[in-house]
Amino acid sequence: MRDQFLLDESIVFLNHGSFGACPRSVLAVYQDWQRQLERNPVEFLGRRSASLLTQSRSVLAEFLNARTDDLVYLTNATSGFNTVARSLNLTAGDEILSTDMEYGACDNAWRFVAEQRGAKLVSVTVALPFDEEQFVEELFRAVTTRTRVISISHITSSTALIFPVTKVCRRARAMGILTLVDGAHVPGHLELDLEAVGADFYVGNCHKWLCAPKGVAFLYVREQSQPLVHATVVSWGYSASITQHADIASITGTTLLERRLQWQGTRDIAAFLTVPAAIEFARARDWRAQGARCHELAWETGLQLAAQTGLAPICVARDCGQMLAIQVPETDGALLQRRLYDQFRIEVPVTRHAERLFVRISVFAYNTRAELAALCGALAQIFAPAPA
Repeated sequence: MRDQFLLDESIVFLNHGSFGACPRSVLAVYQDWQRQLERNPVEFLGRRSASLLTQSRSVLAEFLNARTDDLVYLTNATSGFNTVARSLNLTAGDEILSTDMEYGACDNAWRFVAEQRGAKLVSVTVALPFDEEQFVEELFRAVTTRTRVISISHITSSTALIFPVTKVCRRARAMGILTLVDGAHVPGHLELDLEAVGADFYVGNCHKWLCAPKGVAFLYVREQSQPLVHATVVSWGYSASITQHADIASITGTTLLERRLQWQGTRDIAAFLTVPAAIEFARARDWRAQGARCHELAWETGLQLAAQTGLAPICVARDCGQMLAIQVPETDGALLQRRLYDQFRIEVPVTRHAERLFVRISVFAYNTRAELAALCGALAQIFAPAPA
């Protein structure tokens, strides 16, 4: 499938998880939507956008097993995360329960909110090697009478672990605690059933594993929780009677969530409208089978590198997907990443958690066993013992 993407042929690209890669065919659909917008921006944005966005969201909703009215498009998962974190009516002494493996931008959002409101961010240390049952018990052991929201990743960024979010959300709801799930790496990566997960709030990116153009994400909010959510930018969706403004008359009848968060007249919505094409691209190429092959290849590579380094995997195969964090010997992480790229032409991130250093591989449909072997060979050369 490599020829269906615009990726540089001279690079071994093992970093689909950071920003994804958009297929040529999906990119063509994206550019066509942009051209349609420019032919008559007033008609496109003022009279067509509402129905076009609803059609796009309905396809995404079917893919995620959610109601169309419970989804809204945003530019990235961090934007959706901030929208929720800054909307919740937290007060002095309230607690936000999270873990020490959350994405840095999300940690920053909660720290900002906690400082502004006098709330407290409680971070649970996740033990390695990872054990799902132990994780759940240690997380809920940290719950107190002041816990108002549990905020966790579905797939962690630095360690690529799959957290049991369905178990967490179900248990939290029984205790009257809100849940916010950061699923930035999940759509198109794992099969995602939002109704089954049961989170109050879930954010996910479509421009990573689903291969939509850059700047496409969604925020899912359970119907009962939607009155809690406010836009970070207050615009026409907050008007008492939005029909009084002719340019946005077309958005009447939209949901409260969409009215508040999605409508900003000058936003280029072409990327949002391309999501159905990205979903079709995945389905036409049997993305489930492709994902299973990629997971197998990632896990095989992890075991090979574990044998090379003598450093055991941090999880078992079921706790990771197509993305895997493989521990490597301690060194300068930034220098290692630069050397892999400059010397070996391998694009792969080097991450750190606690006292451990990882090479985080992302295996996508265009990757081959030979490319993963090239990474193993490069790391063997880099970490070879110095000659006596």
